[in-house]
Amino acid sequence: MHPAPSVILFSTLSGLGFGFLAFLGWGALMPSGWAAFFLWGLGYGLAVAGLMASTFHLGNPKNALKAFTQWRTSWLSREAWASVVTLLLLAPVALSGILGLGLPQLVGQIGGLLALGTVFTTAMIYTQIKAVPRWHHWLTPVMFLSFAVAGGATLSGQPWAPLALLAVGVVLLAVWHVGDGAFAKAGQTLGTATGLDRLGLPSVLDPAHTAGNYLKREMIFVVGRKHAAKLRKIALVLASVLPAVILLLPPGPWGIALAAAVHLAGALAARWLFFAEAEHVVGLYYGARG
Repeated sequence: MHPAPSVILFSTLSGLGFGFLAFLGWGALMPSGWAAFFLWGLGYGLAVAGLMASTFHLGNPKNALKAFTQWRTSWLSREAWASVVTLLLLAPVALSGILGLGLPQLVGQIGGLLALGTVFTTAMIYTQIKAVPRWHHWLTPVMFLSFAVAGGATLSGQPWAPLALLAVGVVLLAVWHVGDGAFAKAGQTLGTATGLDRLGLPSVLDPAHTAGNYLKREMIFVVGRKHAAKLRKIALVLASVLPAVILLLPPGPWGIALAAAVHLAGALAARWLFFAEAEHVVGLYYGARG
């Protein structure tokens, strides 16, 4: 599928932001004053920037308000509500740290769980799509959550953050391994894609369209195997191995900042691949598999 920059930024920045907010809410860091203002501002800034980026993928950004109306059936709507509730619930916790109000920690703990719940709803937007077999399995939400936890652990300076980063690498390898065979395992064919399989084995006589269209532009994006293999190595090193090594060096705020920046770069590369390698069954209708 076409890897739209807005969706890549949305899923990556919001995941890192909500992951960091979860650790702040749980009290992994107990900043006060200006330090609290900066750290909570960083978490909110990443999360809100990601959410704002998602609106640029809409034909009309005003349609974002409609996302709140379908929470019974839509994971996108559930994500919208979860993000707003999380940000509102953690706001007094942030103010408590900045102003020294001494708010009960229970509020922050609940907010931290909701932050990870928001990341889960984001992952389910893609996991639920049966037409994209590469996404339609349980490893997709595991990947999203592993990035959020590892990113939050890194930014909050947790001693076990290197292990969380290495776990991200293991999850990425598993996602790629399962995803590469997902389309074939789903058993999708031109017959199932068109609904004509009951009549026999259909074939494409003429192209469905003689010019480009939305489906061909957005749903049938092919990335070369050599490029994909190279990007996988880059994503694995930057998102997992290198930041873990950086954190194992003498600790300090600059080391944490560098590790987080490198991890974010790797997360962006991995998320680009997440979309670019996704094969939608509509491609079969056009005589293409991806």
